[in-house]
Amino acid sequence: MGAYIALVNRQVPQGRNNYPHGNAFDSLLFLCYLIIIRAMSDSSCSPRPSLSQSFAGLSLQTPLVLLSGCVGFGDSYPHVEGFSYHDVGAVVLKGTTLEARMGNAPHRVYETASGMLNAIGLQNPGARHVVEHILPKLPHHETQFWANANGTSPEEYAEVARIFDNSPVTAIEINISCPNVKEGGVHFGNNPAMAARVVAAMRQATDKPLITKLSPNNADIAETARCCIEAGSDAFAVINTLVGMAVDVTQRKPVIANISGGLSGPAIKPVALWKLYQVRAVTKRHGIPIVGQGGIASAEDALGFAIVGADALGVGTGLFYDPLLCGKIIEGLSDYLQNNQMSAYHDLVGSLQTI
Repeated sequence: MGAYIALVNRQVPQGRNNYPHGNAFDSLLFLCYLIIIRAMSDSSCSPRPSLSQSFAGLSLQTPLVLLSGCVGFGDSYPHVEGFSYHDVGAVVLKGTTLEARMGNAPHRVYETASGMLNAIGLQNPGARHVVEHILPKLPHHETQFWANANGTSPEEYAEVARIFDNSPVTAIEINISCPNVKEGGVHFGNNPAMAARVVAAMRQATDKPLITKLSPNNADIAETARCCIEAGSDAFAVINTLVGMAVDVTQRKPVIANISGGLSGPAIKPVALWKLYQVRAVTKRHGIPIVGQGGIASAEDALGFAIVGADALGVGTGLFYDPLLCGKIIEGLSDYLQNNQMSAYHDLVGSLQTI
């Protein structure tokens, strides 16, 4: 508009008639006016939709969350040319236990059709080391960092939460897929009552938001979500990996030394969407947000999760295929919202039409 104002304020040389009686200068002036008006009416000139999102009392600059196990302890991806933490609402750090762990024997990772199997075994230096030596070096001014807590008993989970409570992380994700050694190795996430005990123990140890990461291997994921809400969970991450295996037919042995591993990637997206739908039915009436995750590898994938009910979008295995995926998802989300006359990401969340 400033260009047009400058033009109309310019003095017209004397002796020339005003448009439309024939005058090259005035004709050019009018043409410029039409071009500027058309450009101003173009949708590309309207404000871009807001991608900021409120999540469990936190303010995320975008709905994208980088998932635990896919970005280490948050210090690797900034070295990738073109990557920016400003595209990311939060980064979930690698799974952390009370004491240091070496992890499983190799092979620990195997690429499958449309996915990946992994059985890393929670290799990490221990919670205190992370708080004292890793967190101080992270760019907390660029995005938020969330811890990922693991344990073999409710008491151990609580101690990990207590350590991270006095740290710069803004939230703590609870990985309840760990085995409960006191109950014969049964995974906490497969039993609603056990999952709730872990949440309750951690709730006593920290005031930071707790995000319970639900297992798709659970027979009743909705019931587990309900029990965890009662125990004090502030949010959920849906879903964790599925259990799978791969076979070396030449040697007739499992490819993964641990025999089984967690399956992630595009192959699990239909399962993740269905589990998200089930959990959303429980959380909606409580106002509990969800990180939807499991197979997001494009903006279209992310849109599907948002429509089903993901308040935030977890990106993990897709980063191995395309380290610059986040920027592409952000652009795709923004374009979709604008093309559908939505002013913000939260307008899209849970907009699924089932009738």
